[in-house]
Amino acid sequence: LKDMQKCYDFLVIGGGIIGMGIARALTARFNRASIGIIEKENSTASHASGRNSGVLHAGFYYTAESLKARFSKEGNKMMKEYCESRKLPLNKCGKVIVATCDADLSTMNELKRRADVNGIDLKWIDEKETAAIDPAIKFYKTALFSPSTATIDPLKICSCMEKEPREQKIDFKLNHKFLRKSKEGVMTNHGEIKAKAVFNAGGLYADIIAHDYGYGKKYRVLPFKGLYLHSSETMPSIRTNVYPVPNIGNGYLGVHFTLTVDNHVKIGPSAIPAYWKENYSGLSGFNIKETMKIIPCDITLFLKNEHQFRQQAREEMQKHSKSYVVELASRRVKNVIPSNYQTWGKPGIHSQLYDTEQGKLVQDFVVEGDKSSWHVLNTVSPAFTSSI
Repeated sequence: LKDMQKCYDFLVIGGGIIGMGIARALTARFNRASIGIIEKENSTASHASGRNSGVLHAGFYYTAESLKARFSKEGNKMMKEYCESRKLPLNKCGKVIVATCDADLSTMNELKRRADVNGIDLKWIDEKETAAIDPAIKFYKTALFSPSTATIDPLKICSCMEKEPREQKIDFKLNHKFLRKSKEGVMTNHGEIKAKAVFNAGGLYADIIAHDYGYGKKYRVLPFKGLYLHSSETMPSIRTNVYPVPNIGNGYLGVHFTLTVDNHVKIGPSAIPAYWKENYSGLSGFNIKETMKIIPCDITLFLKNEHQFRQQAREEMQKHSKSYVVELASRRVKNVIPSNYQTWGKPGIHSQLYDTEQGKLVQDFVVEGDKSSWHVLNTVSPAFTSSI
């Protein structure tokens, strides 16, 4: 009862990396403030944060005026410093972007231009330089090398991000699900929690929470399932992350090789349309209300076909096939052995924001709010990199 009567200066909704990063920043700025975090699961980082690919992005994919460009550039540097200062695993393995045809070259030029405008180190490399970085790469005319791209362990970072705030007396309320806005704070499945200001980092449910406060009304979160195939190799077949030239219109980076923080290899991800927000496996957690809201949005995207969404959706459905994913990845790396890639990793769900008025996917982060509530929307890649 005493706990329910307490009024927090700041209450954060969501115990993922974004929510914990917000709490960490609030503590640094307002060291005497009372801060609480509510999380609907029985542990933090149960969804996207704990299922993240583990890549720290450099920030060159995004247009200069975007929040993604600014925050990923700054976040890349700050997250590395965070890992090094706390002796958390960090693999500074870089990334090579590989073309497969002449059509890729104009997009590569645009990526280099964006990198230069954003002040991010991205180098043109020739065949000899590419082989020196990783002889397994299939070279075509030119390539781009990002030395600041790295890989980390998302769960270890999230664990550290939880431990430090607890030591600073931030209250974590697990198994507390947001139900609605209340007169003096928020109503949860355990009753009302009072707060002077609320920060919404609800991930897949951030849109619903924002709507309750009168924000983000034109937006809806569309879930897309991300899957990686993990290699059984005892020694990694690559030395760096190997990426295709992306579709910069829809922000999808394509199937790539990731060298993990502990020098294992995985290929992916998919971005398969999901039909409810926690559509991880089979019919588990099926939610007909969510499905009925999601399907019309997917149909609109399919019919409008902006940035070749129709072709993209068809290709994504094929990524349930291991052999298809391996074939895509093999276009950029030599001597890939399909039998080494037989194990799917834990699936993740992208919280992709959809603009219902314009009928298209939103490409940048979106933050809306006022003095009493702030709402972090569209927490897709590079959200983990940008969270700190």
